[in-house]
Amino acid sequence: MVRYVPFSEPIPSCKPTPRPPLTAEEREKYNAVLEHVKSITELPVAENSKEKAPLCDEELAWLTKECILRYLRATKWKESDAKKRIEGSIVWRREYGVRKLTADYISPEARLSLYINASGKQIILGFDFNARPCLYLHPSRQNTDKSDRQIQHLVYSLERVIDFMPSGQESLALLIDFKSSSASKNPSVNQGRQVLHILQTHYPERLGKALVINIPWFVWTFLKIIYPFIDPLTREKLVFSEPIDKYVPAAQLDSVFGGKSEFEYKHEVYWKALDEMASEKRARYMERWRALGGGVGLSEAALRATSDSELQEELSNQLGEKAMDNEVMEQLSKVALEDKSS
Repeated sequence: MVRYVPFSEPIPSCKPTPRPPLTAEEREKYNAVLEHVKSITELPVAENSKEKAPLCDEELAWLTKECILRYLRATKWKESDAKKRIEGSIVWRREYGVRKLTADYISPEARLSLYINASGKQIILGFDFNARPCLYLHPSRQNTDKSDRQIQHLVYSLERVIDFMPSGQESLALLIDFKSSSASKNPSVNQGRQVLHILQTHYPERLGKALVINIPWFVWTFLKIIYPFIDPLTREKLVFSEPIDKYVPAAQLDSVFGGKSEFEYKHEVYWKALDEMASEKRARYMERWRALGGGVGLSEAALRATSDSELQEELSNQLGEKAMDNEVMEQLSKVALEDKSS
């Protein structure tokens, strides 16, 4: 049966791998950064701007417990570096206009030619065995000249794939098929470095796996050029020319990658469904954030919980962590009880 829309949830047997509990030293560092983040009242609207603005709800909701920990891990647990990078990412998100990258704004970049036929060069479809949402890239379907809009399209896709992350999952799986790709459609070295900078600086710890197949010689050459700029931890996540069904269940894997999902990209159908599904998940996330009292340091697992059992499980996990703020614990308990009684 042909499929035209994304999968909303992973297969029930696909579960995120739990992270080990924080050590006493890690909890101490986390608490220090959390207190700093709580003290932020305003930040510049752009990197070199003197104009400042207070944090909006979306920015406060972005500053979760897991977000802080991702920046700490990315900076090798250096508190000052984590604080600086978190603030820098908020300013970058403002200046880059991440919240303005809507489906309507990006849509022309996803079409074969402006406002005509769709190419489907970036697709969100299915989840891997660790419940990571899968972002597919098809470089051979590149249909526009090299421009900043292409990178905006990728940032938009990253934001939407984050919307699709289930409770307990923080990373994505990137699937790239270079079949029929040509050197002219491959990103430039400058674009490659720019994308790497955005990923490593403003989306730390978001890449779980990168599965790459059908790699032509010119891509190997390109990879050799940018390889020195790739963080060592990121390199460990790269997998080349292996069967993809080792990492993604066949039922949710595009048949182009060796799976059993007969996916066909029809732009009007897929784009509308993706936008509606992501918007619904994002709205539920913000609704839960407000129900938990708002603010910073809330748990993404709790914010993404879609059932009472998921929320109760996350509540139990948080009860076992001394680093959790007492006020947050009270809110978690209150919402869990309300969900159970409703």
